[in-house]
Amino acid sequence: MLQLGLRLHDAEKVPMEELLPIVRSKGYSCAHLALSKAMKEYAYGPSALTPGYAHYLKHLFEKNELDIALLGCYQNLGHPDPDAIREFQQRYYAHLRFASLLGCAMVGTETGAPNAEYVNCPECRSEEALYTFIKNLTPVVRCAEQFGVIIAIEPVARHIIYNAERARIVLDEIDSPNLQILYDPVNLLDLDNVDHKDEVFKKSLELLGPDIAMIHLKDYIHVDTGYGLESVGAGTGEMDYSVVMKYVKKEKPFCYATLENTNVENAAWCCARMKELYEQA
Repeated sequence: MLQLGLRLHDAEKVPMEELLPIVRSKGYSCAHLALSKAMKEYAYGPSALTPGYAHYLKHLFEKNELDIALLGCYQNLGHPDPDAIREFQQRYYAHLRFASLLGCAMVGTETGAPNAEYVNCPECRSEEALYTFIKNLTPVVRCAEQFGVIIAIEPVARHIIYNAERARIVLDEIDSPNLQILYDPVNLLDLDNVDHKDEVFKKSLELLGPDIAMIHLKDYIHVDTGYGLESVGAGTGEMDYSVVMKYVKKEKPFCYATLENTNVENAAWCCARMKELYEQA
């Protein structure tokens, strides 16, 4: 069975003590926790991530029968300033230590852009950006090895690791069992490939499948603004999940799959819909 979770910063804006029972009541068994987004009322810098804080959260989640599937840390490891990179790496080290204390197996991250603004640009697809990212990620992976935690990278069409082929290069170059993939099929899509999305999904699962540690589930709709595709709650748009669900059901028993871009009104429905699609796969 797929273990479905909710991204907590998409949920009700109430204290964590009140939020977790609500999340559980909507049918979820795990959660995606990004401290900087879901617990803004508390400090979340490296010095704040103490064993006491970790154990408080661990017991709170256990009380509500929820796993922390992923601890999110989204820093730009493609940033051009070496001082910024050192600061970001320190944040990753602290999150990896914190995850080990939480009993959380994974710290998740996206893959940045070669600019301070963390925005898409043509240079995202350059070889220089790719190998800068690999260089900056490598010490983070070595830290993950020390703490026995997985660092999971998420390919995104508008970031440095924009497709499965680039992700495969990162995995092979760093060559660590503690570096795995956070697989979000919708994030692999853009206007250039969305019309043959099943091929994109099949190819990405072929290349990355053995290294997928967790799934993100969301949906998309076509829009006339931005990048042309807008993310929405899972099951509420144009996404066909059949390729992904069949693969996960066969190859990834009890895998965590957290939903993104839900809202307070549709979170319970999206959870039920994903369970239904999984059963049908």
